[in-house]
Amino acid sequence: MERVLGIGGYFLRAADPAALGAWYRDCLGLDADENGLWRQDAGPTVFAAFDSGTDYFGSREQQTMLNFRVRDLDAMLAQLRARGAAVDEETQDLEGIGRFGWVTDPEGRRIELWQPA
Repeated sequence: MERVLGIGGYFLRAADPAALGAWYRDCLGLDADENGLWRQDAGPTVFAAFDSGTDYFGSREQQTMLNFRVRDLDAMLAQLRARGAAVDEETQDLEGIGRFGWVTDPEGRRIELWQPA
């Protein structure tokens, strides 16, 4: 059976694509080139389906949630707060899995940040 090799891209609509791209670059350090190509560090990726009634993604209108791996969750959350980003106060620790925190991008999308165990 032929199978996929990994995620090749993540595409989202934006009212102001340039401003949203700058937010991801300046706040999260996502350094994509002019074509959107970003070379990420090797590591695990989770692909999971959630119940349609979940509140985990924030707004019910948000159908997917992007999860970024981070090296130091506390440092990333502090960096985001310093830039005025909408950071959730709550973090979550799951034994053997890692630590989680959340931020909402300027267009209202909830993003999960994961520091693997």
